[in-house]
Amino acid sequence: QVQLVESGGGLVQPGGSLRLSCAASGIIFSRYTMAWYRQAPGKQRELVAAITSGGSTNYADSVKGRVTISRDNAKNTVPLRMNSLKPEDTAVYYCYARGDYTKSGYWGQGTQVTVSS
Repeated sequence: QVQLVESGGGLVQPGGSLRLSCAASGIIFSRYTMAWYRQAPGKQRELVAAITSGGSTNYADSVKGRVTISRDNAKNTVPLRMNSLKPEDTAVYYCYARGDYTKSGYWGQGTQVTVSS
């Protein structure tokens, strides 16, 4: 079955960095657009960054210049590097996969990121 497993979350001070990773299995990874979403307490889930099967990326305005999404088709992973973290980046971060042809979507279980001094 499809599995998306996030890792790398934790507690970091404002201004710090974190590297999240999503490991995918059960899908033909190279045929999926991959994305990271986040959900803060009391707020709707929002897109952080996405990368298409062709490598095109897009970012939420709130993270542009501070976040980089990439993909490793050999390892079926999607790293998300986050720099200059702010308290408002605190949220559960979710990995999402959407098939380019099947349009099927899958979610990971999430990883908590807390930015606090």
